[in-house]
Formats: sequence, structure tokens, C-alpha cells
Amino acid sequence: MATASINFAEPQHEAAFFYGLFLRGHPLQKLREDIDVPPHVLERWQRLAERDPMYHGMLERMLAYRKHVLAIFDSLVFREMPVPHQTQ
Repeated sequence: MATASINFAEPQHEAAFFYGLFLRGHPLQKLREDIDVPPHVLERWQRLAERDPMYHGMLERMLAYRKHVLAIFDSLVFREMPVPHQTQ
């Protein structure tokens, strides 16, 4: 039986990949949606986790990983955006 090995150690690499797509003109919101876990997928994963306790731990790791990738991606994108000047 083959098992899938997921490397959760390098979210920076995945965030950089998506950032490269952003720099090439891919829409920001679409990329953010691709990185994040959509509600319908989260619900399906949660149902699986309820039936399989081993899956529950993996679910928590996957969610944390996706959120971490999204946070890194956002920091890459938003550090490049100009800061609006406040008028007093």
C-alpha cells in the first residue's frame, strides 16, 4: 500500500510559487482562493476526520499549513503595495 507523503516543512516555497504567478498577472483573489481551503472542502475534510481519528491530526496540520502559506503569500504581495498617504 502506497502512502502519500506531504512535506509541511516548506510553506515558503509554495507561497513563492503563488507569488510568481501573481507577478505574471494572475488575479490576486483567485490565487488567494487557490491557496486557502474553501468551505465545502473544509466540511468534507471535517466529516472524514469525524470518522477517522488519524485523519483528524492530518486535518489540523493541513489547515495550519494552508493558512501559513496564505499568510506568507499575503506578506509578499502586500509589502510591494504602496502605502496610502494619510491626509490631515
